[in-house]
Amino acid sequence: MRKTIYLFLLFNCWLHARAQDSWTLKQCIQYGLTNNRNKVIYANQKLAAEARAKQALADYLPRVSLTATLDNNLKLQQSVIPAGIFGPDEIRVSLTQKYSSNALAQLDQVIFDQSLLTGLKANKYYKQQADLNIEQGEEAIIYNISTAYFQVFVYNQQLEWLKYNKGNYEKQIEIYRLQVTKGITLQKDLDKVSVNYNNTLSQLRVAESNIQLAGNELKFEMGFPISDPLVIKATPEPALPTHRLDSMQLFSPSARVDYRIAGLNVKLLEIEQARIKADGLPKLSGYFRYGAVGFGNQLKGAYDEFLPYSAIGLKLTIPLVDFYKRNARYKEARINRINAAENLELTAGKYQVDYENARTKLLRAQANMENDQRNVTLAGSVLKITGLQLSKGTTDLTDWLNTQNALREAQNSYLNSIYSYYQARIDLEKATGTLRSFYNSL
Repeated sequence: MRKTIYLFLLFNCWLHARAQDSWTLKQCIQYGLTNNRNKVIYANQKLAAEARAKQALADYLPRVSLTATLDNNLKLQQSVIPAGIFGPDEIRVSLTQKYSSNALAQLDQVIFDQSLLTGLKANKYYKQQADLNIEQGEEAIIYNISTAYFQVFVYNQQLEWLKYNKGNYEKQIEIYRLQVTKGITLQKDLDKVSVNYNNTLSQLRVAESNIQLAGNELKFEMGFPISDPLVIKATPEPALPTHRLDSMQLFSPSARVDYRIAGLNVKLLEIEQARIKADGLPKLSGYFRYGAVGFGNQLKGAYDEFLPYSAIGLKLTIPLVDFYKRNARYKEARINRINAAENLELTAGKYQVDYENARTKLLRAQANMENDQRNVTLAGSVLKITGLQLSKGTTDLTDWLNTQNALREAQNSYLNSIYSYYQARIDLEKATGTLRSFYNSL
């Protein structure tokens, strides 16, 4: 019994310790790449591409079919033997009986069909497309988790500063409450501090709610159970790998997964255009059939004795009159291919613009973040000096409140700029096509 209790307590301690562990950005992404439900969809898309490839190949493989029929000839068809062959009068005779059965096995094999051979070339592109879809999905997971993680981090930092500001107000409230009691200070001065204190309490509740909402969003992107705790510390700041902002000449649209997917789409449309054109070529196939027929005036008699037959042959099909429809399909496929190629060029230009814009935003966000960080340090230093002056009576409460408000504004500006920096950084990784490298280097 004691051993059981000991193991139970040990297990609870382990759960508690696990719940208190703080998650890094890389750990969150690693968890999401394994547990996000979209992973199942991406894997199924690859299986579907493999099934599509097998389906195209199957059209060129042998086909075997079995056919069985039973006919009840309600009115027998008659044939006429002209007069003079077996007698002076014509003879009407039925060449079958009331019931007839037929069993047939046939093997068909395509020998030459250029449209099928052309279509087989698309198989490798379908497989590549499925692999790129998986890669694109993983990049989306990395991007979404990073964005949600940065949001949680900023809200946590905001909560820490609000607690710090709350402590400053509480100290002043205690001082002014004693001074009001002794008649040294007016009640209005205490009320001024209390108003700011109450505003800070409201901001604290909003920040706590924002942390929970952002945390739920992060859990969702990770595929993490919503009811389980997920601790993200406000400090230290997430360590991000450096990114060369002077590497614009190294940017290539082909580094983007979505660009490569669009390139594959152009190749597939080229194959479709060639396949439609090949539909007008002759098709040659071979077949072998083996079967047996039975006849009887009674149902049972149709199965008493079977008469076997077999055949082997070639089938040549030459399309002649369907050229109008085929030409229309070919023109449509050609236009689709040309448009896809043009869109690919437009996409390359758009991705270049996206990269340059993301690079510019990151440079600006980095400068703003560094400037706002200095302002927070400076405002904190001014507040300490003003607090000492207030305690010595060399300044008044209004000056201290203004300094405290200046610190709060500097903090808010820094929080906005640091989130803008992190967002701009992950946007630049997306624009460059290096989200996977970003994750690996964390």
